[in-house]
Amino acid sequence: MKNFEYYSNIANQLQLPNQCFIDGGFRPATSGKTMPSVNPANGEILTEVAAGDEADVNAAVANARVVFESGIWSLMHPSERKQHLLQFAELIRDNLEELSVLESLESGKPVSDCLNIDVPETAKCIAWHAEAQDKLYDQVSPSGSEALGLIVREPIGVAALVLPWNFPLVMAAWKLGPALATGNSVVVKPSELTSMTALRLAELAVEAGIPKGVFNVVTGTGAMAGKPLGLHPQVDIVSFTGSTATGRLFLEYSAKSNMKRVVLETGGKSPCVVLDDADLDRVAEHQAYSFMGNMGQTCTANTRLIVHESLKDALLEKIIGHCKAWKIGNPLDPDTCLGALIGKEHFDKVAGFIQKGQEEGAKLLYGGYAVEGDGYYLSPAIFDGVDNTMSIAQDEIFGPVLSVITFSNDDQAVALANDTDYGLAASLFTRDLTRAHRLARRIKAGTVSVNSYSEGDLSTPFGGYKLSGFGGKDNGIQAHEQYTEQKTIWVDLSD
Repeated sequence: MKNFEYYSNIANQLQLPNQCFIDGGFRPATSGKTMPSVNPANGEILTEVAAGDEADVNAAVANARVVFESGIWSLMHPSERKQHLLQFAELIRDNLEELSVLESLESGKPVSDCLNIDVPETAKCIAWHAEAQDKLYDQVSPSGSEALGLIVREPIGVAALVLPWNFPLVMAAWKLGPALATGNSVVVKPSELTSMTALRLAELAVEAGIPKGVFNVVTGTGAMAGKPLGLHPQVDIVSFTGSTATGRLFLEYSAKSNMKRVVLETGGKSPCVVLDDADLDRVAEHQAYSFMGNMGQTCTANTRLIVHESLKDALLEKIIGHCKAWKIGNPLDPDTCLGALIGKEHFDKVAGFIQKGQEEGAKLLYGGYAVEGDGYYLSPAIFDGVDNTMSIAQDEIFGPVLSVITFSNDDQAVALANDTDYGLAASLFTRDLTRAHRLARRIKAGTVSVNSYSEGDLSTPFGGYKLSGFGGKDNGIQAHEQYTEQKTIWVDLSD
């Protein structure tokens, strides 16, 4: 891997995409308004991005609808769509460094994470769904000799893909992959905090031969661009990843408009359950990555460490050792493990939770302080003596803050794990396979990883229980289903 100076030079030479992308080309917001894109590493404005609103949403959706109805993409043979999407994935790989630096600049994410994880996974996801599409078969019903019942899938139409700021590229791919592979036109609404990589992806898609107007991007705030998408009568599905509060709004928008399909992946407050026979070195390694990776700005982060009382002290010593080894610094330095939080408002929110945790009686065992510098850097915080009713144990903080809670038996551990409004993911550590199977079944979460922190892979559905999800899943073949309509064609064969 190159050094800090190398990636800084790339950053200085980048042409930063900052306009909406509609019908295969960039254009300013109809209103002419812009909004700042801020570098979390130093608080400086990177560029002014088009502040799209209802007029731009209307233009993008209208264009997407015309292109969809033309059949140029929606009726293209699945094998042909596959080839364009595979070329798209290859172009993403070819532009690895540019996309990685763009993502790092705008999100505060360490460039090493972008180079090694985010950009490669983005390309892999697009390619995975491309390869799957021409290998999926429709069905024939058991209709007997007097009729023929065909059960077929068709692309749903215009898909609005509303993205979060914590994994801008990967979350885009999780939605773009199945939506495009099944033949839909899309309108992407990236977070106003992280718009640039979505715009660059749209440009690469056209270069890959995906017809103009299939992949559109409207930049803007949730209120000005997200809401019009949610209410638009020509949008057939909204797939949203973000906060639970905003997810509720999209359900309201659907009810108030055309009852469009809504798929939500929302908040999380994931438990890491450590039984009394767990391998502590393994737990410490995975748990450190879980709550510190991406600065704790991960929906599935195991921010509640539910550990058997006999293991707590030994485990915490090992986790703190990992915390000390993770370097905090400029995201463009390849040696950086912990970059900057996304912005001042979010930094203040996380810091406020750390203060509240102390006020509620938890013991701040490690970290939790602002790191000197111009950006929004925070030392990871570990709280001991946490009661599961405390705010730091119940609310999604979305920062590197760990709450430690002890238990004495398996039933108590499961009860604590499930005592939250969320159910996105969980981890369970034990050497006993029988206990692992039994307890994993009882934990109410969309993904339960055993002896690891993991969300599964592209072949496994990802989504949550309770307030963590609604209407469908990302990843897996199942993701294709939510971007299609199922149709029965009944042919009467009788004389």
